Amino acid sequence: MAKFKLDDIDHQILDMLIDNTRVPFTDIAKKLVISAGTVHVRVKKMEEAGIIQGSSLTLDYKKLGYSFIAYVGIFLQNTSQTKFVLERINEIPFVTVAHITTGKFNIFCKIRARNTDHAKDVIFKLDDIDGVYRTETMISLEESINDKKRLMHTIFNDM
Repeated sequence: MAKFKLDDIDHQILDMLIDNTRVPFTDIAKKLVISAGTVHVRVKKMEEAGIIQGSSLTLDYKKLGYSFIAYVGIFLQNTSQTKFVLERINEIPFVTVAHITTGKFNIFCKIRARNTDHAKDVIFKLDDIDGVYRTETMISLEESINDKKRLMHTIFNDM
C-alpha cells in the first residue's frame, strides 16, 4: 500500500477531531470554509488508509466507582507461555492495559478496581493463571497525566 500523504486540510481536520471526536463534520467544514462532504470524504480516506482507527470515549472512572488503579508486573515461568497468559489476562475485564515488556517483568498490566479488596481479587486472578510465576504490584496514588491529545497534536505538527 502506498503511503498516504496528509495535506494541510487533513491536518486541520485531524487537529479538530483530536480535541473532540464527536464534533460534527458540518462544524469542521464551517471553520475550514469547505463543504461537509469534503470533510466526510477526507475522513473516510484517512480511515481507509488506517490513519484514523475508530474513535474513543473518555469516562470518569471515579464517578463510576472505579478510582483504584494499580500496575501489576507479571513474571512468567517460561516466556513461551506469553501468548497463553495474555489470552487469560484478556478474560479479566478489570485489566485495561497489558504490555509484553523487556526488563524486570515479562508482562506489565494496568488494572482498575473499585477499592483495595476488589484489586486484591483481580491480582489473585492474575496470580492463578497457569504459567505465572509471581506478580509485583504498584498502587497508583494519583493519575496525574493522562493526555494522548498532546502527543497526537505534536505528531501532526511535526509532519
